[in-house]
Amino acid sequence: MNNDVVVRLTDIHKTYNPGGLKVHVLKGVSFSITRGQFVGILGTSGSGKSTMLNILGMLDVPTSGSYFLDGIDVSSLSDSEQATFRNSKIGFIFQSFNLFPYLTIEQNIEVPMIYKREAPRKRRARALELAKIVGLGHRLGHRPTQLSGGECQRVAVARSLCNQPAFLLADEPTGNLDEKTGNEIMALFHKINREQNVTIIMVTHNPLFEHHYDKVIRLRDGRIVDSFSDPLPQEPAQS
Repeated sequence: MNNDVVVRLTDIHKTYNPGGLKVHVLKGVSFSITRGQFVGILGTSGSGKSTMLNILGMLDVPTSGSYFLDGIDVSSLSDSEQATFRNSKIGFIFQSFNLFPYLTIEQNIEVPMIYKREAPRKRRARALELAKIVGLGHRLGHRPTQLSGGECQRVAVARSLCNQPAFLLADEPTGNLDEKTGNEIMALFHKINREQNVTIIMVTHNPLFEHHYDKVIRLRDGRIVDSFSDPLPQEPAQS
């Protein structure tokens, strides 16, 4: 397998059986993502993008087909191996931030490193480094309730980077933000993608973001209706 390929999905099908009735959600989805790409997976409600997100995030398994992440067939891993692999290889960013309100910003950033059993000194140093990258180096002692929505999402971005994952998986990361703040977060993604060479996969229903991605995968009724790569038309604004 090409070492530059981070994610490879081949003929992914997902079928649910609520009440004994088969519902085909994904119908033969195949694509690959190379290291350093900023990818958008777009689709309206019911297109299959949420199921696609869960499979990419190793939160669900396909009914059939194969998923290779950094050259590893994730279906070959045990449940405990998958949990460890997920924590080290995927950085999650959610629409609702998912921060712990009783922890400081520094402690929130450290959470995945705690699961990885990193030493406290190493955790603190990495948290400070990442807080500075997202522009919050001066807020480490604050708690989420003392931050704006945009600042909370910056904390979530920092947290997602702490284990140097193979890719970031962002689920509607601007959905709870106003337009100005959402654009600032998108600019931050560009900065991280460009300066840190971080692969980013963003799942969204918002077609207005298409020009931000260098690869777009559009889902409709469980199938890819088009997938294309284009250079960005212009340099994104600095965060």
